[in-house]
Amino acid sequence: MKKLIIATRKSKLALWQSEHIKARLEEAYPGMEVELLEMSTKGDKILDTPLAKIGGKGLFTKELEDAMLEGKAHIAVHSLKDVPMEFPQGLVLGAITKREDVRDALLSEQYESIEALPQNAVVGTTSLRRRMQILLLRPDLTIKNLRGNVNTRIRKLKEGEFDAIILASAGINRLGLQNEVKYATPIDVTDMIPAMGQAALGIETIDDSKILEIISVLNDENALIETTVERDFVTILEGGCQVPIGVNAKFDGETITARCCIGMPDGTDMIKEKKYCSKSAYQQMGKELADIMIESGAVKLLKRAEEMALNEVL
Repeated sequence: MKKLIIATRKSKLALWQSEHIKARLEEAYPGMEVELLEMSTKGDKILDTPLAKIGGKGLFTKELEDAMLEGKAHIAVHSLKDVPMEFPQGLVLGAITKREDVRDALLSEQYESIEALPQNAVVGTTSLRRRMQILLLRPDLTIKNLRGNVNTRIRKLKEGEFDAIILASAGINRLGLQNEVKYATPIDVTDMIPAMGQAALGIETIDDSKILEIISVLNDENALIETTVERDFVTILEGGCQVPIGVNAKFDGETITARCCIGMPDGTDMIKEKKYCSKSAYQQMGKELADIMIESGAVKLLKRAEEMALNEVL
């Protein structure tokens, strides 16, 4: 193949991710030209409304998917946590890359940790999952919505709109923004369980055997195992941006450790679970973990959480 076109969003993080994949493909296939097709998505344009109210994860992928289906691009690079569970006909999830740091991080100009935040401190996040878990740790905090790309969010923090904000460590590390604020403290997964697929890149592609073979060099076995567990879990529970749901699987070469949580956006009620399995059982683990949560009342809790998210909290 002489030329491969990558559809990408225009944000700095999206462009970093696409440039990273471009460089890897060019290294693997020296004779192939790789080009970026920069696009804006609905999620990039609507910045004054929480994602849960305007459609969730698909807001960042639809325009890129249309470009592939129209023959304008061959693949699209996404943060895997933004990739919906189902794909339009003709498109597939073709590769999953090695993960960066999966943890969330607390960024602040004054406070080095969640514990150090003063009473009623203002924390910025639009993620229902992050909102739920930080309020469980610190119910006194005031949570305010925070939209925009990574750089915009950090600018709002530095301008004093928030005492702290919560972002994914992966994005901070990829853009080299660790020193943009005084404190950028990762939050342990035992305190804040990450989102499904966090820190991995998902390569969506047209369903073409030649393209799939080309991008297979991007696959990472550990990430594939871990995110399969996570995506299976979320698929069964039908969880998206409209509900607070965290799930993280960690494969250490022998054992897979999976943590999950589901609860109310205001942190008043939450179910948590932890499960272990061997590598050979990873394809069943997500379902088994979801079944455990369902037995504990997850379906009713998710329904209550969605109602609160759409009608009250947001």
